[in-house]
Amino acid sequence: MFLSDSRTNAGLDAISTFRKMMVYEKPGERFMVLLSAGNLSISQSVREILQVEKIPNGDDEPITIWNAKSMFDAVRVLGSAVRRVHEQDGPALRAAGIDFNCSMIFGGQIAGEAMRLFLVYSAGNFIEATRETCFFQVGESKYGKPILDRVLTPTTPLDEAAKCALVSMDSTLKSNLSVGLPLDLLVYEEGTLKSERIAVIDEHNPYFKMIRTTWGERLREVFEAIEDPRWDGGDAAHPLLAESARFEPMRKITTPDERIV
Repeated sequence: MFLSDSRTNAGLDAISTFRKMMVYEKPGERFMVLLSAGNLSISQSVREILQVEKIPNGDDEPITIWNAKSMFDAVRVLGSAVRRVHEQDGPALRAAGIDFNCSMIFGGQIAGEAMRLFLVYSAGNFIEATRETCFFQVGESKYGKPILDRVLTPTTPLDEAAKCALVSMDSTLKSNLSVGLPLDLLVYEEGTLKSERIAVIDEHNPYFKMIRTTWGERLREVFEAIEDPRWDGGDAAHPLLAESARFEPMRKITTPDERIV
């Protein structure tokens, strides 16, 4: 399951809409998805080069994303494309005081092996998702990550994962102006080597409007159901003013000469 927003910004007066998801598909042979975050010019250059990038393969035909026998080889091609852009543009960016900043999620399936998912860094190196770490995020992740951490497991059904991702993205949209609609959502089923389950989601999308309204209402209901803290020392099912076995309460400074070390 892949989800991306489409907002880029170079300051408050330079906000634009650019898609951050690319799909590479040969039905029945390979299906790959690329999500990007960071500097837009770098991401666009990497995507352009990726389609023709080749890495040596001994005496055999060079490896590309179109002939790679495994997702591991395909992500090696992506890493090479990132490094090529760094070689071309890195010095000029440094001279302008701009960091070479990009991060990417690359996943999918090539016939003959299982689905695989990778997180690619600015240096072109990468790590792979495992059952212990079954999802990746790039870009503005801190606002929506707690929801994913609490809900997602390796056995979460696809539709539930999509719902969770949309709730997570809505939380990010609510708190961060650098993330914005429309969203691109793609769901891929193992072994199909193609996908038609692709949706573009704007502010008028009925399902996303329902997600946004329902999540906000239910969150407030749960919040209101939690008992308030008591400061008067009265009986409480879950007292706040409970002594700590390790730490003493905060002490106040009451005179100019007093010190707390």
